[in-house]
Parts: sequence; C-alpha cells; structure tokens
Amino acid sequence: MAARSAPSCHLRLEWVYGYRGHQCRNNLYYTAAKEIVYFVAGVGVVYSPREHRQKFYRGHSDDIISLALHPERVLVATGQVGKEPYICVWDSYTVQTVSVLKDVHTHGIACLAFDLDGQRLVSVGLDSKNAVCVWDWKRGRMLSMAPGHTDRIFDISWDLYQPNKLVSCGVKHIKFWSLCGNALTPKRGVFGKTGDLQTILCLACARDELTYSGALNGDIYVWKGINLIRTIQGAHTAGIFSMNACEEGFATGGRDGCIRLWDLTFKPITVIDLRETEQGYKGLSVRSVCWRGDHILVGTQDSEIFEIVVHERNKPFLIMQGHCEGELWALAVHPTKPLAVTGSDDRSVRIWSLVDHALIARCNMEEPIRCAAVNVDGIHLALGMKDGSFTVLRVRDMTEVVHIKDRKEAIHELKYSPDGTYLAVGCNDSSVDIYGVAQRYKKVGECAGSLSFITHLDWSSDSRYLQTNDGSGRRLLYRMPGGKEVTSKEEIKAVHWASWTCVSGLEVNGIWPKYSDTNDINSVDGNYVGQVLVTADDYGVVKLFRYPCLRKGAKFRKYIGHSAHVTNVRWSHDYQWVISIGGADHSVFQWKFIPERKLKDALHIAPQESLAESNSDESDSDLSDVPELDSEIEQETQLTYHRQVYKEDLPQLKEQCKEKQKSATSKRRERAPGNSIRLHFIHGYRGYDCRSNLFYTQIGEIVYHVAAVGVIYNRQQNTQRFYLGHDDDILCLAIHPLKDYVATGQVGRDPSIHVWDTETVKPLSILKGYHQYGVCAVDFSADGKRLASVGIDDSHTVVLWDWKKGEKLSVARGSKDKIFVVKMNPYVPDKLITAGIKHMKFWRRAGGGLIGRKGYIGTLGKNDTMMCAVYGWTEEMAFSGTSTGDVCIWRDIFLVKTVKAHDGPVFSMHALEKGFVTGGKDGVVALWDDSFERCLKTYAIKRADLAPGSKGLLLEDNPSIRAISLGHGHILVGTKNGEILEVDKSGPITLLVQGHMEGEVWGLATHPYLPICATVSDDKTLRIWDLSPSHCMLAVRKLKKGGRCCCFSPDGKALAVGLNDGSFLMANADTLEDLVSFHHRKDIISDIQFSPGSGKYLAVASHDNFIDIYNVVSSKRVGICKGATSYITHIDWDTRGKLLQVNTGAKEQLFFEAPRGKKQTIPSVEVEKISWASWTSVLGLCCEGIWPIIGEVTDVTASCLTSDKMVLATGDDLGFVKLFRYPAKGKFAKFKKYVAHSTHVTNVRWTYDDSMLVTLGGADMSLMVWTNEMESYREKKSCDSEESDIDSEEDGGYDSDVTRENEISYTIRALSTNIRPMLGIKPHLQQKEPSVDERQGVVRGSRPPVSRAPPQPEKLQSNNVGKKKRPIEDLVLELAFGYRGRDCRNNVHYLNDGDDIIYHTASVGILHNVATGTQSFYQEHNDDILCLTVNQHPKFINIVATGQVIQQTCQLQPHLCTSGMR
Repeated sequence: MAARSAPSCHLRLEWVYGYRGHQCRNNLYYTAAKEIVYFVAGVGVVYSPREHRQKFYRGHSDDIISLALHPERVLVATGQVGKEPYICVWDSYTVQTVSVLKDVHTHGIACLAFDLDGQRLVSVGLDSKNAVCVWDWKRGRMLSMAPGHTDRIFDISWDLYQPNKLVSCGVKHIKFWSLCGNALTPKRGVFGKTGDLQTILCLACARDELTYSGALNGDIYVWKGINLIRTIQGAHTAGIFSMNACEEGFATGGRDGCIRLWDLTFKPITVIDLRETEQGYKGLSVRSVCWRGDHILVGTQDSEIFEIVVHERNKPFLIMQGHCEGELWALAVHPTKPLAVTGSDDRSVRIWSLVDHALIARCNMEEPIRCAAVNVDGIHLALGMKDGSFTVLRVRDMTEVVHIKDRKEAIHELKYSPDGTYLAVGCNDSSVDIYGVAQRYKKVGECAGSLSFITHLDWSSDSRYLQTNDGSGRRLLYRMPGGKEVTSKEEIKAVHWASWTCVSGLEVNGIWPKYSDTNDINSVDGNYVGQVLVTADDYGVVKLFRYPCLRKGAKFRKYIGHSAHVTNVRWSHDYQWVISIGGADHSVFQWKFIPERKLKDALHIAPQESLAESNSDESDSDLSDVPELDSEIEQETQLTYHRQVYKEDLPQLKEQCKEKQKSATSKRRERAPGNSIRLHFIHGYRGYDCRSNLFYTQIGEIVYHVAAVGVIYNRQQNTQRFYLGHDDDILCLAIHPLKDYVATGQVGRDPSIHVWDTETVKPLSILKGYHQYGVCAVDFSADGKRLASVGIDDSHTVVLWDWKKGEKLSVARGSKDKIFVVKMNPYVPDKLITAGIKHMKFWRRAGGGLIGRKGYIGTLGKNDTMMCAVYGWTEEMAFSGTSTGDVCIWRDIFLVKTVKAHDGPVFSMHALEKGFVTGGKDGVVALWDDSFERCLKTYAIKRADLAPGSKGLLLEDNPSIRAISLGHGHILVGTKNGEILEVDKSGPITLLVQGHMEGEVWGLATHPYLPICATVSDDKTLRIWDLSPSHCMLAVRKLKKGGRCCCFSPDGKALAVGLNDGSFLMANADTLEDLVSFHHRKDIISDIQFSPGSGKYLAVASHDNFIDIYNVVSSKRVGICKGATSYITHIDWDTRGKLLQVNTGAKEQLFFEAPRGKKQTIPSVEVEKISWASWTSVLGLCCEGIWPIIGEVTDVTASCLTSDKMVLATGDDLGFVKLFRYPAKGKFAKFKKYVAHSTHVTNVRWTYDDSMLVTLGGADMSLMVWTNEMESYREKKSCDSEESDIDSEEDGGYDSDVTRENEISYTIRALSTNIRPMLGIKPHLQQKEPSVDERQGVVRGSRPPVSRAPPQPEKLQSNNVGKKKRPIEDLVLELAFGYRGRDCRNNVHYLNDGDDIIYHTASVGILHNVATGTQSFYQEHNDDILCLTVNQHPKFINIVATGQVIQQTCQLQPHLCTSGMR
C-alpha cells in the first residue's frame, strides 16, 4: 500500500510575504553583509535587496516576538512565545543555530539586547514578574536573573558606555540596573517634577550616564543617572515606538508615521513623514526603525518594510508588504498564471506574483474577506465576506461586477464549476447556494442537506456534481445545479472530481491520525499529476501525503514555519509551488515543490537542522512499514521503570506520618543491634535490558552493575568491591577514556548520575535535576571532561554536562520513542549521536541547546530500530547496529551502506584502533576490519568451549550478547542471561560472574550445615550457589514452571521446591534430580518448610489460602490447614514439629496444629514463650517494631532470625535490608539499614552458622551475600549503614537553648499583639483620591497590601502638583546599639589587625572602631541578617559576606551579599 511510506518528493520554503509589525518593536536591522534581518510567524528572514532573495532561519517552534542584532552585525538573537519559550542565537550568513538558551523564561521572551562586546545577552520574559535574565550566550548559561517589574517591560538595553549597567522601560516605569556578581539590582527612575509619570516605550543609552527614552505621549525624556533632567516635548505627536542609536546619532519612529533623525546630543536633524509620501496612507504607524549610513529601514504596524535613502527622503522604497492584523483565511490561485490571491479580515484582497515574489495588486473592500475563487478563464474573482455577502471583481482592474447578499452568516467557501457556468457559495448557516455566472449571478439552486457550517466544496470534472464537507465532518454529494442530494454508492463511486480540497472522504482518510476524531485539519489540496496531497492544520504544520491516501495514520513529510493555525493551502496552477497562509500570523508562505526525480540530484536537501521536530521529518505515525520488532526489543520497549514510591519520597511520607511517630516516640524504643553486615559478593549482572555496560578498568579489573550497585570485580582474586551511592536500579554505565572513572545513571523521580572512582570507590560528582524517572544511557567525551546522558521521560531528554562542575551545558528533547544509546564524538566534543527505536540522530551543541538532525536514509535502507552505535576513524563516520542484524555505515548524516552482520539484532558494538567487534542476539562475537568490509573472526559462545577455570555453568549455547568490551588480550562479553564471560582471542571462554535471568526471584534456602544456598526463580531455573571463597554456581536445573520458594531438608540431602502452577517437587540436593512431585493446588506455592529434627513432615503453603502437610516418608498428604482469609506469605515450625505459625496477605497471624492442620488460638503473651525452629514471620508482637512509620505504603516482605535469636534481618518493598535487635517489641524499633537492592527484597536468610546473610532482590534478580560482623569484631571504621528513621529525645541529650533555636521560624509574621494601641491610619495607607488612570483600571498588577519592604512612592496625583512642600531632610544612621547573639553563632570578627570589630544587628552590618567607638555601616540588606563571615585569604582583604532572611511573598533566593569593609 503506497500510503505506508511518506512521499519521496519534498517542499522547500522559497519566499515569505509579510513582516511582523503588530505587537512588536525594534525587530528590523541591517546585517554586516547589508542584508535585512527581520521575522514573520515562526521564521527568521534574511533578505538581500540586491539579489531579491530570502534565507530562512527555522529553529523556532512558535511565533518569534523579539530580535536583537550582535554588535558585529552577523549574529542574530530571536525569542519566541510558548509554554517553554527559548532564545536562539543564529548566524545570519549561514542561517544555522549557534546557541540555544532555554529553561528559564515562561510564556514568551519580550525583548532582547546584546552588550557592547557581544559576550552577554539580556532577555525579558512575559511571565507575571517580567523576569530579566542575563546570559553568557556562547555557553548557554544564565548568569543572573531578577524580577523585572509588575507590569510589562517594552524595551531593555545595555549601557554601552558603563560596564555592567542596563536600562529597562515599560508601563509607567523606567529602571536602571546594575549587575554585580550574579545579582541584578534595579533602581527606579525618578520622574520628579520634570515630566509626568507615564509609560516609556523605547530607550537608547548615550555617553555621560545619559539615557534617552521615548514616551507614550510623544515626548522624549532625557535621564542622567536615575533622574529625569529634561524632556523634549512634542518630538512626535503620538507614542514613540522605536529608537535606534548609530554613529551619526539617533532615529526615532512613532505612531504618527514620522521618522525623526537626531544628532548625538539629541538636536533635531530632519523629519520624514511617511504618511505624506507616495506610498503612505492615513494611519500608518512606525514600529521599528534602523539608521545605517545614508539608509533608513522602517517597519510598520501593517506589515510593510520601507527603505529610505536619506537624500531622497520623500521617495521611500517599499521592499516588503503583507496583510495587516486580522485573521487570514482566503486563498485562491489563478488558473493559468503564476498568481495567488489572498483576502483577510483586514478587508484587503491582494494578488501576488509567484515568479517575481511581489505584490502586484491590492484592493480594499467594505467587509472582512473569508474566501476567494477565480473562474476558469481567470477573468472573474469571487470573494466571500464575513457578513454573508459575496462580491465578484474583474481580475484585470479590480472593478466590481456584482455584489450579492443572500445570507446573514459568513461565507466560508466558494468555487466556480470547471465549465465556468456556476458558482457554488457555502455559508456558515449550513447551506450552499448555486449561482449562474452567465445570468449575472442569478441564484439557480440550493443544497440544504448539511446540519453544520460548510467548510469545503469540490466540483466534479463534468460540473454535474458538487461535494461538500461541513463542521461535523460529514461529506455530502449533490446533483447540479438543482441541489438534490445523491445517496447511491455506485453513483458516488463513478464521479471524477476536478479538484480535491475536502478533508473528509475516502481518498483522504489517511490524513487523519489513527485514533483522532478531531477537526484540526483546515485545508487540503490534491495534486493529481504528482500524486501528492498537501494539508494544513491547527498546529502550524504543512504536510505532504501520497494521493490517494486511504488508510488512517498514513505517513507524511512535515514542514514548520507558520506559528499557529495554517488556515488554507493550495497548489499553483502548474503544481510548481504550494502556497500556505497563516491565520493569526497573517503571513503567506510560498514553497517550491521538488519532485522525486530531482531529489536524487539534490542530496543537499537533507533535512535542514532544527530544534523543533520539523522540516521534512518523516511522520510520527504507526510502525506499519517496519518489520515486526524482535521479541527481545519488543519486551524491552514495554518495560517501564515507574515506581509507586520512590526513595526520594520517603522524607515527605515520613513527614506526613509525624503524628503517629510522636505518639510512638514517647515510649522507649528498642535499640539498634550491635552487629552490622557488609556486602561481600553479588551474583548477577544486568544484561536483560541494558547494553554496553561492562568494561575493563585501568588495572584490569572488571566494572559493571547490578541492582543499585556498581561492582568492580577482580578476576584473579575472585573478589568484588562495591559502589553503593545509588538507591535504585542502575540502568547504564560508561567508563572514562582513562578507564579510572565510571558514570552510572539510575531510576528515580529526579534520577541522579554518579561519577565515581574505581580505585577508591568514592563519588566524584553527582548530577541531578534534568531527567525524570530514570537515566538510560550515558557516555563520556574523548577528553573526559563532558558527559552526555539520556532520560526515560516521555521526550527522552538528552543532556550534556560538565560533570566536574556539576553544570548542565545543554539540553534537548531526544525523541518520543525509546533511545537506547548516546555516543559522543571522539574528535569534536560538541557533537554526539543518539540511536533508538526508528531513530538515528546526529546532534551538535549550540549554547544551552542541542540541535538534532535525523539520519538521512534515502533509498539505501529503511527506517530501522538502532540498538547500538559507535564513531569510526574520522569525525564524519559513524556506525550503528540495527534490530535486523545489519550494521549501518553513516557519513555525516547520510547512510552510505549497510552490511549484514548477525542473525537477529546487533546489541553491542565496540570500536578498536583498527577495526570493530560486534555482538548480537545470535550469541556470536564478530571481529571486523576498519571499514566493515570483511569479518576477520567469529567466536560462538558455547558450553563446549568453557575453560576449566570457569566460575559456574553456562545455561544455554549462544546466549544473546548485550555488552562487549576489549582489553588485556581478551574480549569481555555480557549476556542477556546475566552472565559475564571472558573470551580469549585463541578461543577458550571463561565464565566469571552469573546470576538469574529475567523474571522475579523469590525462592531462597540456605543449607543446614554447608556454606551453600539454593534459589528458584520465575526464569524457570533452580540453582545451587557456593557461598565460600569460590563464589560460583555449583548446579542448575531447568524447570517446567517458575518457582517461588524452596527449602533444604534437615539432613541437607533433599531440596523441596514450590512452583507457580500449584505443584511442588522434591529433588536430590546434590544432583537436582527429581525424587517425587505433587500437584494438589492451582495457585502459586508461596512457602515450603520441612519440620525440624528428622524432617518427617513438609508444610506447603499456597496462594489458594491453604497449607498442605505431607508425610515425607510415605509421600502422602496428611493434613490441610484451613481458615486463612487471604494468600499465605510465611510459615514457621516450632522446635517440636507440632505447631505451625502462619502469616497471610491480610496481615493475619494464625496457628495450626501439625500434622492434622487444626486451627489453634494462642494468646500473644504465650506466643513469645513458644520455641520456634525458625523465624521468617513478619507479624506478631515480637516483630512489631520492624514495620516502618510508612507501613501503609511499603511492606516488609521477608525476615530471618539468627540461630542465637539475637538479630532479626528484614527485607522490604523499598529495597532496604535492615537489622533489628530481637525481639523487636513496641513500634518503630531502631535499626541499621543497608541499600544495595533496587526495589523489593523478596527473601533474606542467615547461613547455618550466622556468618553470612543472603538476600534476594525480586526484580533486580540479584543474589547478595553479606558478611555478619559481630559487635566484638567490628573495628572502629565508618559505619556503612544508615541509622534509624526517627530519633527520639533521649538520643544525643537535650539543651533548652538548642531546642528553642531549632524551632525559630524566620517567616514574616505580624506582631501578635500591638505594643500600644494606635489610632488613625498611617499616611501611606490613607484612602487617596483615585487618579484618572486608576479609575479607568489602567494600573495593573499593583503590589500586595502587606509587605515588609518600604512602601513605594505614591504615583503622582494631579491635584497636589501646585502645592509647595517642605523639603525632606535625609536621615543618616550614626550609631546602632545591639548585637544579634540570641540565635546566631560565629558572627563577630576582628578586622584591620584588631583595630575594628565587625558584627551585625537587625539588617545592618556594623564596623566598630575599638579606639574611637565610632561605627560605619553596610545597609544594602532589607531584612534581618542571620550570618556573617570574613574572607581569610590575603588576596581578598576586608571582604565580608552576610546572609539575610527574605519575605515569603517574594519568590527569590535569600540574598547573600559580599562587600568590602574599609
């Protein structure tokens, strides 16, 4: 089916008609190359007037609203609107992105400005605080941020003559900023009596601290410092929107349509009134002006750009026109000429020449225009109006032929019939009227079948039928001209349509996404010749589909540029171009159509790079054209790592449980045990869902990960060391180029990446804050300074870090499908690749963003899933392994060729100095030459090749290979089955480490007198492990079903195993061969225990809520324990073998007599006195204290008591292994806690002599062996356990001062009682006469009434201007009594060799001279200072830092001020 693939033709943006003049200012400049840069919709445009050519920057994803030009006039910064708006800095010559600045502003970026040397950029947001932000734009780093003002800011500029000073202006304010350190401090401009307080629209800075600003009333205000010193009245007769400074002086432009030029001292030079010129018109308003030499550029409110040559100033040259504000819906193309007609709510109809890229005719109508059509011979132009009328004009001279109004609602669509006889007019009142053209447009018919407004019309080729679409998505057919509805399917099928612009109908089914019922596609147009269809939708996207397009969810190519609704789209008469129009951005885009045959010659039309997923991206629809995903990959893509409770949530959950805790802590809690445990060895390796996570370190040890542990394995000594810094599953691991540091990424709500040293096993850096749910891939750069990481959030965010500083350098959305690997370019540290599901992307860093380009496949292959990727011998070459077994070879972003490498997916690939090594699902390791021409050698992983020194047994031949690494003369291989193997280049294979395969592991039993244990898992294997120094798997047996429990008989000869289908078996403990098996239950067998002593009875508990008791000797069931209301979780025998203790899922603790199974009721006091053979129960008084405070959220899944009955070990759902003193009576006993497992710890068991604790992780499939360190044995070394959850009062003594200080709250509080009664109202709170502005509701965002900050000066009122006021004298602080000691420490210091003392009180820093008793003060704080320190470094003599509290209403960080005290 053709629609399964996107069309192979292409659109290229050729011209954009229009300029964004409305709601924007100062957005039009000359570049160094004398080109003109501006923006329209979501596109930055660079226009060359000499060549009449446009270049486009398309890195934005929404409307651009601000623009700044770098002082060198090559680079441009543009800011957009949107929920997460960003700033792009781009090169006007190459139109490529240089830097992206993001993650700071919300809503949009209102203004931008570069500083004098172009190193820094300032931006202003559209958020409620109008945040001002200063950037080091090259590095993409924010240097400083501060709230700008409560009202809109219209302009901001750097003072080009004073470093670190800025000026911003806006609604009723002007602010002068100084940047000191990373703090931006504003001072409000003082209007005084020189001028009225009013809105300032634009500004420019000059020498001698002078600032010129343009006001709303047309005056220019001149400022010195922060004071208004004079006004130039009547500079313009209305608001001054734009001011531009250049070498010659200043240019201003205003709402009055005038441009004024001023010299450097702001004396007038000349006035140019555009309204009076030939091209001018009434109401022309200037929004942007740029003066360069003898040329002036002017941008107007109505989307025109004029160029004025100064000596011919009355002849401005119009270089760009577009529609004015108002929605643009009407579009029609001329039937025989390369012309397009557009009509808009601005009431103008315009005709554009597609060849000359110019406006050739314009006519203003009485009403807003909503649709247009040209008749077959190109003579008549019909326009449908918003008021229900339609007008027909002659195209030749735009004179009216006829004006008819038969309807009251808007005309949304009209079309001439192919034979030119009729005009069909579709109205919003759901009717279609048919008019006869020759009868001077007399109404000859009406179609009235629709129930909703008419959206689209098409005529049949013979003009006998008309099809309509309406707002409800229905498609109807009518016979012409009468308007009778056609319902016969045969008749409908036979119709051949002259055009296809309807959005519903069989031929265009595929344009709709698979499961959508929305009406967000506004327009389509079919190209019968090229068999393509173009569509326009509400998301600003133009798409190309194959035509016809029958199946929903068809593939497409998509193009962005429009910012919001694309309202209409049409092919030109000869199918050379596509014209699309934007509703709100009222721009007209002209796209060149590049058919298939030309594409082959034009490989340069590789997708233009972009930030927004765009520009001829393949579609995002289903995977229908891709072969079935390999089962393993399919399984992996289904994995989610979401947790109901993350470990990060614990402090919050504990906080919620505080009340419970308080009642419990009043009782004395049980102490933690003296013993501790230390992690000794882990059986397991995470291979089932990870790749390339296994490496040799510098000294030849092996580093990998399992559960939440980074493991360093020494293969000579067979020992392991552990990095235990993570608290949840590690998903990825990368090694530093020097092979001494490792980076690991984990699962978490705010997941962290740890960089740690393999020698000391200590963390060097922990990176958090930019990923969600988990980190699935990491990679170091070749110099080791940077780290790239990929998250598992919905957009698979890619982040580039400077890991030593812990600083995020760049971030971008990766892909909506899973990414498996990220690789940094070894030659260029700013480049990287990501590969994943139908995804191969080449990235380069641009400031704070990354720019991705999809790999261009062309005809060489298909869009396959990539499982691994590496760079080759040059910076351009990259290689990726696919899910079908091919290796793809890439140059730059182009696929050069593919090589068949494996049967099934290529999971791992490693680049060598001269060649490559790959590993696949087929269990084969292949060595290749350096161009993948030849396979030099293959190694199959087979049991027969296992060397005698192997630590265990290979479960199957050719296991799926997930990781490969080379070094020290060997190939290191990690398999999906959790095995790590070392392949000698000569062939023999040594097994080093292994664990269970995918599937939860629950069953664990330790041998009664040997250091071995047995495990059974959902992976359908039963395994015996040696816990002594050889640490290996001794035996393994495959089972028909997975198992959940096992138990050795008291003599150690038999092993009972409970399976998931309700059966259980007894096997020989040495050979694992069956002795006997039973199948009496349907549900999982959850626990199984031999009675103590001779092991005469076997108790078998199931999820059917029963326990069966069997006589081992006679192999018969002798009793059934009934009475549990839920599934059984744990069973224990008493030492006599006569009583069973049972726990259930409903948290019941029950007792049954053995062997008959009679239920017994035993008082809890008596339970303690019973001597139990084992204790694995989690309920009852003896272990009440093991349940955590957040017991509702997490379950304790397992416990085990040492044989001396002193220490109880537990495992819980959060992955903690805890040790308690036994019995743990009373709630919330103290414990020692250990993190190594990632989630549920499913089982814990002490060995027969209590020397080791063995624990099982359910989902992490690892078996961990811990050594028990007795109290006496422990040396004084740092404890690796975390102590208990909560501390009670008796811990660490009590001191009233400390407790009081601990409870002080510095949040702002009003005094609780008035010190003395006060009468009257404070002056600044008195009701004042509202000003005119306030009456009209102009003053928005006024400040909150209660605040500790000093009240702001009242706005000037009109009624008190004439009265004289006494001048206010200044107060100067002379002496401050007091010192803050009650809640501060270490806050008195000597300075100047003991001559002065520095300390603080209230909000003042005090320098007290000891000899004279005089004081000097630091008074920049505005609230209590709480801390003070002096810099001891000789280089920074007398530098003091003080920190204060701050109001809660203000969302700022608490201030830290650094000052020099002289």
